[in-house]
Amino acid sequence: MRSVNQQLLAERLNLSRTTVSRSLANHPAIAAETRAKVKSMAAALGYRGNPTRTIRRSRRSKPITIGVLIGVPTQNVALATFPYVLQGIRARAEAEHLAIDVCYQEPASLTPDAKRLPVFRHIRSGDWRGMILIYPFAEAAVAMFARKISTVAVLESYEHPYVDTVDTDDYAGIRALVHRLAAAGHRRIGFVAWRYPIGGNWTTRRFGGYVDGLFSLGLEFNPHWAFNVRRNEPTLAAAPIADGVVRRMREDHVTAWVCAADHQAYQLIQDLTARGVRVPHDCSITGFDGLEPPANLPRMSSMRVPHEDIGDSAVGRLLGRMMQPHAPRRKILVEAHPVEGTTVAAPRA
Repeated sequence: MRSVNQQLLAERLNLSRTTVSRSLANHPAIAAETRAKVKSMAAALGYRGNPTRTIRRSRRSKPITIGVLIGVPTQNVALATFPYVLQGIRARAEAEHLAIDVCYQEPASLTPDAKRLPVFRHIRSGDWRGMILIYPFAEAAVAMFARKISTVAVLESYEHPYVDTVDTDDYAGIRALVHRLAAAGHRRIGFVAWRYPIGGNWTTRRFGGYVDGLFSLGLEFNPHWAFNVRRNEPTLAAAPIADGVVRRMREDHVTAWVCAADHQAYQLIQDLTARGVRVPHDCSITGFDGLEPPANLPRMSSMRVPHEDIGDSAVGRLLGRMMQPHAPRRKILVEAHPVEGTTVAAPRA
């Protein structure tokens, strides 16, 4: 019996072997309809092939290039986590003999009908064999990417069935922070989040971990103690959030606040200090990410995210997605670890 290989697929579909090979590799130069036809025939005939040969190359060969698209402007790097993710990506790419091409993109301006953006040029030309997304982008834009090139998302999840995700287990991490505050004696704990123009699934997951933590301990959940979590209410900026926190402290005796991220928590400490509230003497605050504190601010009690491990895992998952473009979607969650910090203390009597 004749073995199922790319030549057999080419004969059955009346295509060239090169077209079949590129279709199986999800090459953007091949029409989506043709790629779908080739993959459908390959699945029907039970084709397995040797995808490793198309991905991993010897040190003497020219490395293939993967793109890294970061959803922030180049100037917005204060308390950013992507440099640590990039370290992990670069280390794994070197080990795999891959080249990386990094692009920065304002998320709000990346839409399917946008023109002349560098990322589209790289995809159209075939310069990139795969792509890693860091931070949220619009669902429609990500779906368009996934139709043209193998895609893996970092620190955000999407609805597309072939976009894998590598993220931190933030739900469990926030839940652990609630338990930590309760162990210090806090019984009324609030939640603070910011809203962003694009994305926000990670904020929703962290809010879910907060609610889970409260209910698992039998503590009160009060929607007025949570900021920027309800879609049908106006978005509050940092200063109004601080005013609301002070009001809830005075009227409802809320003694601790879980912030969805470190950069939000450090901003809240600054705003509360300006209003005469001392952390942790008057209230306790936790963050999430484990970042180094800005100058003259205390180290945040937080959960440290292993961003380099996430970057490493993203490259490995992208290689798997490039080998099997239509494999079931995978989600990899990397565990975060506690950072002691100095922003949690027992509540005042």
